[in-house]
Amino acid sequence: MKILFAIQGTGNGHISRAITLLPYLKKYGKVDLLVSGKHNGIAPALPVSFHYDGLGFSFGKTGGIDFAKTFTEAKILRIFKELESVPVDNYDLVINDFEPITAWACKIKQRPCLGLSHQAALLLPGVPLPDESNILGNLVLKHYAPVSDGISFHFKSWHPDILTPVIRNDLRETNPRDNGHLTVYLPAYSEHSLTQIFANLSGVKVEIFASGAKKRKVNNSVTISPVEQNGFVESMASAHAVICGAGFETPAEALFLKKKLLVIPMKNQYEQQCNAAALDKMGVKVLQRLGMESIGEINNWLATHPANHVNFPNRNQEIFEQLFEKFENQTASRRKKTTKADYFDMLQTGYNNIKNRAINQLF
Repeated sequence: MKILFAIQGTGNGHISRAITLLPYLKKYGKVDLLVSGKHNGIAPALPVSFHYDGLGFSFGKTGGIDFAKTFTEAKILRIFKELESVPVDNYDLVINDFEPITAWACKIKQRPCLGLSHQAALLLPGVPLPDESNILGNLVLKHYAPVSDGISFHFKSWHPDILTPVIRNDLRETNPRDNGHLTVYLPAYSEHSLTQIFANLSGVKVEIFASGAKKRKVNNSVTISPVEQNGFVESMASAHAVICGAGFETPAEALFLKKKLLVIPMKNQYEQQCNAAALDKMGVKVLQRLGMESIGEINNWLATHPANHVNFPNRNQEIFEQLFEKFENQTASRRKKTTKADYFDMLQTGYNNIKNRAINQLF
């Protein structure tokens, strides 16, 4: 069986999940990897066969998405060329982690494409959502990378098609401990802003991982480090508490390590607002924005808020058992439809032959 595993490359979480899941997927056939997007801070440690620019979102420096830059970089002609050239016809199945090029190519060419993402969970009933509806956000979730079916991930199994997060192997094998520091990862804020704010916290050392940092810098109680996987995992595993955006992978990892967690969802990013609503329901502290006025609230959270205790078991094998069961059911359904269509075509052909013979005999 030939399988194309298509991965969203914007951000690091999709890449980390793919690295963890790839050995399990390879049991089902020959797997080629496709990555689209160019904003991931960690180079993919994966044997990538195809790399497309795709359609991603650009982060600003004040806690949100830079829509002007996003639309400037979204070259429509190039996207159409990628849709035309992506070789989905060469595969029996495309597995899609919120990757738009293969999702739309499969939809247009009517090729089997199943989802394996967190974003799909946000469309299922029972999942916590923000109080305020977001029409544009819902449209993005539904149409950015459309798939016919699949498996999704969330912080809790609010629906039968939702599994708990995939935790990468190095994190499962690490030894959580408390060295007293605060680990911060907020890529939508500038290094300068983060340094100014967190230097004012009382009596706590802060380790900030900044996407634009080139080398490690120490400024009194604040350390700035580049986003490097081993260093970040070590910092989070030994932290007293973690502050991060309301993405999916980093909060899930902090929860798995049983760390005190505070999340700050990106502005204008509906997925993160949804995640924040879910985390809030689970007892995680949520701040809607970060500024100098947030210092008192962060100090109070550090002093009083309990750590969260959840269980994310290793269900990696089960993920693909469920996914390929869905694939087999879809394949059987398509065959059944094809058989019915062939039967009606046969009846139509027979009717036409009889009609033509009758006409010939009459005339």
